[in-house]
Amino acid sequence: MTKPLPIIIDTDPGQDDAVAILLALASPEFEVLGITAVAGNVPLALTEINARKICELAGRPEIKVFAGAVRPLLRPLVTAEYVHGQTGLDGPVWSDPKMPLQKQHAVDFIVETLMTHEAGTITLCVLGPMTNIALALIREPRIASRIKRIVAMGGGFFEGGNTTPAAEFNIYVDPHAARAVFDADTPMTLVPLDCTHQALSTAARIERFRSIKNKPGPAIAAMLSFSERFDEQKYGTDGGPLHDPCVMAWLLKPELFQSREVNVEIECESELTMGMTVVDWWRVTARKPNATVCRSINAQGFFDLLIERISRLP
Repeated sequence: MTKPLPIIIDTDPGQDDAVAILLALASPEFEVLGITAVAGNVPLALTEINARKICELAGRPEIKVFAGAVRPLLRPLVTAEYVHGQTGLDGPVWSDPKMPLQKQHAVDFIVETLMTHEAGTITLCVLGPMTNIALALIREPRIASRIKRIVAMGGGFFEGGNTTPAAEFNIYVDPHAARAVFDADTPMTLVPLDCTHQALSTAARIERFRSIKNKPGPAIAAMLSFSERFDEQKYGTDGGPLHDPCVMAWLLKPELFQSREVNVEIECESELTMGMTVVDWWRVTARKPNATVCRSINAQGFFDLLIERISRLP
């Protein structure tokens, strides 16, 4: 067997973040070095607790969880309780986590881990606003050349935004951080709404999770039944998009996705289009490609992968 890919998961859980973390912890292809929490879907005081709840649900209390940025670089924090509920993980009944929060700050953990591991070996899986990653790059610019790849869920181009007409939530919350990350000249993959809006948690797919004979399967069904109701009402679809697990799926099975190497710039000046991902899909500018941007996903293959992996958990 090939050596597992060392990853750091940067996240703001969120029900879809929870599924992404469970997918990573169920996949032997990954070595999860740590989980770094950031303010986003709900404030940091909740996201760091939620990350630990998810590790315990997976039967992995030894995973190290670190708390990071409490707010975006320059703008006030915008949260999404209207989607995720007051805890960020509404749906199942959760116990308070017993595993400890690490004392080290998430940004220090990211920098130290990248500087002490062999260059080009660690992948960052970014599931929320990019504040922690931008702060790490600001604190130690040398990490930019040491990251193997950043794989992030965020943005949208032909699909538009889900928080404003122009902007997707993760990028909108901290556009200045996103700009700093895209400008870092590190290999990037972006999984935008164009892709995730094809990965719908239909009633039949949620039922597949519910029928898994372990704790995580029914918990995922309860989480998605709660969070997807918002998108079902908004988009008029059977099920809402399952965004963040697409990051792990791209690393596990890139053949499920269709993508293109293009330039992505982040809008930070106009309030009207703040946080817009300006994706040069048709290559109409001379700007150098700085990201692999996914346009579509094989949704059935994606959910088959999820069910197979989540079934492995205790």
